[in-house]
Amino acid sequence: MSEIRNGLRSKQEILSLFDVLRSQLDNFQDTREKLIKASRDATNLSKKLIFHLHHVMTEGTENGQEVAQIARPKLIQIEQLFATMKPDLEGDQFWRYQRVVSPGLQEYIEALSFTHYLTYNSLITWKEVQDRLSDESGSPYFPLPVEDYLLGVSDLTGELMRYAITAIPRKGGRATANAVCTFVRQCKTDFETLTPHSRELAKKQRVTVESLHKIEDVAYAVAIRCYEYDLPHDILDDIVSRTLGTSQPGESRGRRGDHAEFGYY
Repeated sequence: MSEIRNGLRSKQEILSLFDVLRSQLDNFQDTREKLIKASRDATNLSKKLIFHLHHVMTEGTENGQEVAQIARPKLIQIEQLFATMKPDLEGDQFWRYQRVVSPGLQEYIEALSFTHYLTYNSLITWKEVQDRLSDESGSPYFPLPVEDYLLGVSDLTGELMRYAITAIPRKGGRATANAVCTFVRQCKTDFETLTPHSRELAKKQRVTVESLHKIEDVAYAVAIRCYEYDLPHDILDDIVSRTLGTSQPGESRGRRGDHAEFGYY
């Protein structure tokens, strides 16, 4: 009888252990799904903000403070999503769910750094991002991984490439494109020293190089045509604006149109 009782006790202990493990696994899956949804929402809002900023800049908005005011509500909305994650990411729990949070975090950093560049013409620092992801008392919602910061600001170069090329038709766009080109070139140089420590950054660096080449090609082609015409800068800006600004969508994709006059290809 004692052996039977011991066997039943052992069976009950095993079943109790499995109940505990099942409960922990269910909690893990529930938390993971909740964080995935929040991360996806942050990603979608960040993409919409980036698209909106591009649209605003094509309309000729150059005032940095105006850009900051436009972006502020969206950035706050995204940051509130990260604030809701704080209870589930306290202590070592963040590193358990980091891969779930990372996509939305990187997209947010890309949108934030794009806003920061349009406002201040500089790269946002790691500390500035971490401060944005903190409550009023300065307590972070979660620790900001350096790699996520680097990957987020690395994606910024692609948005700057689009911004530089779309700026060309506007008055003063040549100077804007040259300034962006210099900034992206410096980012590429700085990121190069960090690629041995991050495989993902090394992959993104190839995209950064491609973006830089596209900006350089356009800026160089326009500069050459400007020297050929040898006209005052104001008149050249007007000619470039009329030539590139009146072309139909699609002309810049794979065939020569009015852009060819200024070597846009």
